[in-house]
Amino acid sequence: MSRIGKRSVAIPSGVTATIENGSLIVNGPKGTLSMSTSDLITYTIEDGEISVKPANNSKPARSHWGMQRTLVSNLVEGVTDGFSKVLEIAGVGYRANMQGKTLKLQLGFSHDVDLDVPEGIEVKTPDQTTVEISGIDKQKVGQFAAEIREWRKPEPYKGKGVKYRGEYIFRKEGKKK
Repeated sequence: MSRIGKRSVAIPSGVTATIENGSLIVNGPKGTLSMSTSDLITYTIEDGEISVKPANNSKPARSHWGMQRTLVSNLVEGVTDGFSKVLEIAGVGYRANMQGKTLKLQLGFSHDVDLDVPEGIEVKTPDQTTVEISGIDKQKVGQFAAEIREWRKPEPYKGKGVKYRGEYIFRKEGKKK
């Protein structure tokens, strides 16, 4: 039995959830999110809670159960609070700058890296070495942060590169003389 799947997702005040045409739609103060429902899972909305149960006792239904409950929880959390990731840039001459809907990164290449910000994502650069990504869709926020980090991952000798705030970079000693 799924420990996560057993718990139902509470719907806070100001948030509405409906199931229509094979999709779960959640409206809240930050916006609207929807996801397609799985045939292996039954979704019920009652008493201000969304409960997720396997449709039958098959192995695929039970293996989807906890994940589907987490996806429903992410929808509710996204429309109420939203999600954010903070990236920190370390290195001489490494910096980030927002210009309209484009994020300009200088990461030690011979050219600037220009990334178009996807729809539904908000990016801020409070200073040249910090990038704040926020939005209501957890997958989009995490994916865009990973795409930025992919351009220059932190290296283990000097720690230069793009890292998540709070991420620990294991540093190597280097050569001994």
